[in-house]
Amino acid sequence: MTRLINILLPDSAGNRRFDISMLLSRLLFGMLFMMHGLTKINDFGQMALAFPDPLGVGSEISLILAIFGEVFCSVLLIFGLLTRLSLIPMIFTMCIAFFVIHAEDPFSAKELSFIYLATFIIIWVSGAGKYSLDYMIRAKLIKSLNKNKK
Repeated sequence: MTRLINILLPDSAGNRRFDISMLLSRLLFGMLFMMHGLTKINDFGQMALAFPDPLGVGSEISLILAIFGEVFCSVLLIFGLLTRLSLIPMIFTMCIAFFVIHAEDPFSAKELSFIYLATFIIIWVSGAGKYSLDYMIRAKLIKSLNKNKK
């Protein structure tokens, strides 16, 4: 159980600059990415007709999956809640955008998806930091596990 907690809710606390930079990264990139999803929600009717369908599930389902990754998962990222799990759909979405949708485009056209992809991978590797719900949940779970061992 402790191993699962360490994977899903890593303890990277102890370096205040790191924790603050992770908080700012989560807030900045989470809010920016969420704005992409909110735009898709606002234009859903029009976008659903022509949204790319790289998975072969239909344009509307592809759009819904993109919105899920961009809005719901961004909210989780902003709060630092289940950060690593929430980043998986976000990373997947940016992989599809970079490697499939914009595959033939010049780098300047796919640069934004690359920046998001790189940032999300960095946050996934690093964890949410001390100023996150993950950290608070982890502390309570570890405390509870240690109490039960005694």
